[in-house]
Amino acid sequence: MKNAFWGYWLILLGIAIVVIMLLVQNLLTSGTQDYYLIKEIAEASMVDAVDYTYYRNYGEIRINKEKFYESFLRRFSETANLNTTYTVSFYGVYEAPPKVSVEIKSKSASFTVSRDSTQFDMVERIDAILEGNQLNSTN
Repeated sequence: MKNAFWGYWLILLGIAIVVIMLLVQNLLTSGTQDYYLIKEIAEASMVDAVDYTYYRNYGEIRINKEKFYESFLRRFSETANLNTTYTVSFYGVYEAPPKVSVEIKSKSASFTVSRDSTQFDMVERIDAILEGNQLNSTN
C-alpha cells in the first residue's frame, strides 16, 4: 500500500509540472510572437503605404500616414490573439523619410493558482525605417 501512495504522488506531481509548464510557455511565447508579429506587420504596412506618385515625380520614398494606420490596424486585427486585450499606440509616424514607432500593450487573461490571481502585461515597441534605392533625378 505504501508503494501505491508513492505512485499517486508521482502522478500528481507530474500533472502539476505539466500544468505549470503550459502556463509559463503560453506567457513566454506570446511576448516573442507579439514582437515578430509587430515587426512584420509594420514592415508590410509601410510598403503598402508607399506613395508611388510622389516617388515617380521626385524620386524619394514617402508613405501616406492614414494608409499606414489603416493597413497596420487591419493586418494586426486579423492576426491578433483573441484571448488578449491589446492597446495600439503610434509614436512618431513620419511620411518622409518613412519612419514609424509602434507600441503594443497586451493584457493577458488572468489565471488563478491557489487563490492567487496573476495577470501578465507585455509592452512591445518597435521603430521601423523604410529604406530603398534613391533614384537620381538629374537624368
